[in-house]
Amino acid sequence: MTVTVQHRRRTRTVTALLAATLLASAAPALAAPTGRDGTAGTGGTGRASGTSGHGTPDRDDLRRALRAVVADGIPGAVAEVRDEHGVWRGAAGVEDLRSGRLPSPDDRFRAGSVTKSLVATVVLQLVAEGRVGLDDPVDRRLPGVIPAGRHGKQITVRQLLHHTSGLPNYTDALVKSIGGDLGKLRARHWTPRELIALALTQPSPFEPGEKGQWGYSNTNYVVLGLLIERLTGHSLGHEIDRRVVRPLHLRNTSVPSDARLSGRHLHGYERFPRPTAPYTDITEYDPDVFRGPGNVVSNAHDLNTFYRALGEGRLLPARLNKEMRELTPDGGDRVGRSYGLGLEGTTNICADGTLMLGHTGSVPGYATFSFGTADGRRQVTLALGSDPDITKNDKAGADALRFLGAALCGKNGKGL
Repeated sequence: MTVTVQHRRRTRTVTALLAATLLASAAPALAAPTGRDGTAGTGGTGRASGTSGHGTPDRDDLRRALRAVVADGIPGAVAEVRDEHGVWRGAAGVEDLRSGRLPSPDDRFRAGSVTKSLVATVVLQLVAEGRVGLDDPVDRRLPGVIPAGRHGKQITVRQLLHHTSGLPNYTDALVKSIGGDLGKLRARHWTPRELIALALTQPSPFEPGEKGQWGYSNTNYVVLGLLIERLTGHSLGHEIDRRVVRPLHLRNTSVPSDARLSGRHLHGYERFPRPTAPYTDITEYDPDVFRGPGNVVSNAHDLNTFYRALGEGRLLPARLNKEMRELTPDGGDRVGRSYGLGLEGTTNICADGTLMLGHTGSVPGYATFSFGTADGRRQVTLALGSDPDITKNDKAGADALRFLGAALCGKNGKGL
């Protein structure tokens, strides 16, 4: 879940791990499907005035950058850009390779780890209500879910939100359990406790809260999903809908309970078992395998609306909004990246190193990038119907970074 597309650490999901273990060479770039490589853009034509000293975002630059992502091998892409001059919405490639149907900027998609920002928002609302404390041991509310021998009585809510709990990442073990066969995602239902147990078959990378240690782990947000359900007596999906989706009128956002995506949606594709294999449609699978860390379905408009509302303080009281945005560097190979409480920061989009806030997401078939300037004046959400990291398509990955730069930085975007 990063934004330095070519250099980002592999997203900690099943498919990214499959990419690391099964795909040994870079996938060749695909030609865009005949007649499908143009972009459709709406609203906000012309140039926008500068923000934070950046160049002016140009709508033609956005169209060219989105077209390039598809030309270099991504089946379909959708995006929405908001800036001082209005809203630009675009789509390129195809929505569905089988039918050849053109995508719409309104298309829904699996948003992957962008889910973490919504889950964190719900947890922080519960903190605001006095139902749990940020520094409470999670075992106080979920006794025994994390065994005492695995620091269950030490790990706090804050550490789960911040990825400083030291819990191992369950998706590492999941890849071994399914033997590299993505089809097994469709065949089996996983419960949160099974995913946590799977994670605990691995050693902990560090002690909870150990100074200078940070480790992205999807297991943290599986536990947080259970915490929300325990505190409220309702499902995670119910609480996200009640506390975020309905108040913001996010008409295309949901937490599905079955494998199918309703309404118009971008299909998700990956190449396996080899990077030279044809794309396989893997849109449908049990979403509970990512319940908490990555099971939200949304569209570009809704994600921009959510992050803008979050930044404006409409979802959290000021003190908790500030806590969410207190970023610490990730360290290691995640240069230029930082993390708060369910919120990512990156200085890798603009050439001048301006901080952008949001989150990235990757689940089988999809890569999502949703970021904005700290002042909220510019925003972009880009969703791809395949993950460039999984197919080792560095050209498409660089194109995605250029698109983000064109949206947020104008001529000061990296690669422009």
